[in-house]
Amino acid sequence: MLPMPTTAMRIAYRAICDVASGALWSGINVEAVRAAVAIARDLPRANAPAREEATTAQGSQPVQAQGLWSCAARSGGENGGRELPLDRAASCAAARPTRHRLRFRLVSCATSRAPSIKSTLSTAITAKKELIPSLLTLALNDAMTYDKATKSGGPNGSIRLRPENSGLSSALDLLVEAKKEIDSYSKGGPISFADLIQFAAQSALKLTFLDAAIAKCGGNEEKGRTLYSAYGSNGQWGLFDKLFGRQDAQEPDPEGRVPDWSKASVQEMKDKFIAVGLGPRQLAVMSAFLGPDQAATEERLIADKDCRPWVEKYQRSRETVSRTDYEVDLITTLTKLSSLGQKINYEAYTYPKQKIDLGKLKL
Repeated sequence: MLPMPTTAMRIAYRAICDVASGALWSGINVEAVRAAVAIARDLPRANAPAREEATTAQGSQPVQAQGLWSCAARSGGENGGRELPLDRAASCAAARPTRHRLRFRLVSCATSRAPSIKSTLSTAITAKKELIPSLLTLALNDAMTYDKATKSGGPNGSIRLRPENSGLSSALDLLVEAKKEIDSYSKGGPISFADLIQFAAQSALKLTFLDAAIAKCGGNEEKGRTLYSAYGSNGQWGLFDKLFGRQDAQEPDPEGRVPDWSKASVQEMKDKFIAVGLGPRQLAVMSAFLGPDQAATEERLIADKDCRPWVEKYQRSRETVSRTDYEVDLITTLTKLSSLGQKINYEAYTYPKQKIDLGKLKL
């Protein structure tokens, strides 16, 4: 049985994380890092808190340890691509070439925007929850123009220029106002509508998930939040959150690629989902995106033999305390839809960070 990580090891591990992620970008005392890590030199690397998340000094998105080891100990074929022991990995991280540490900094700067954006969207949507169905449909319609044959369309923000936006103008107006606020504090330039629309759908879904948890607790908000935190699906958004850097289309996608969900037959809906690489299962789990009345939509879908088992599965899941099957499958499907045909520019919102001279710090 492996011993528990010691405090010294955790301090050493933090040092590696900070160096490799670029949090301590300038004035880094390499010898100090090596000295800290030397405490754990004789212990197996497996004893390190491998699943612990390390957050950089800029408050960026946590960096998983496994990925950190990969960057610190595997690069350009050095050391034959083998992972290094803890102390050697620390030295490697501290001595990384500038371009690699810069990459960590750029990703950190970009992802650090997300909490502020999410807060702005959550506040705006909470004030107008009646627009949640429209926000979900807006995200779906923007993504559903994807054409596999031509590799064109997808969630590129062109919904704001297309006729499918009719009836969704109030939701788009909300996002236009939210965009003004986000752009006012953004250091990395204005957010694209393509990103904003998908992140708004995420915020809207999270609110519905939270409201469901509160309802299961008899309307007690405190208990509902505790339930959602302990058993909810909030931890399943990792990949979705990384898909940040879509570019806006300047012209509308071709007409006729997205059906009118309220008038389309179930077969037409299935055909459209299949055309973008999905199927009846994903159609069933996306029922809340297909119109303002989820129950009425599911009543239509359940009459189809291909959709029936999935609709029933997700209805049962929503009756459980955790709602795991429904929420996880919905997050997975939205994540796939939100990236159809898109080349994500992960450095889209990056900006230079102020250098830190550790020599001037008073410890």
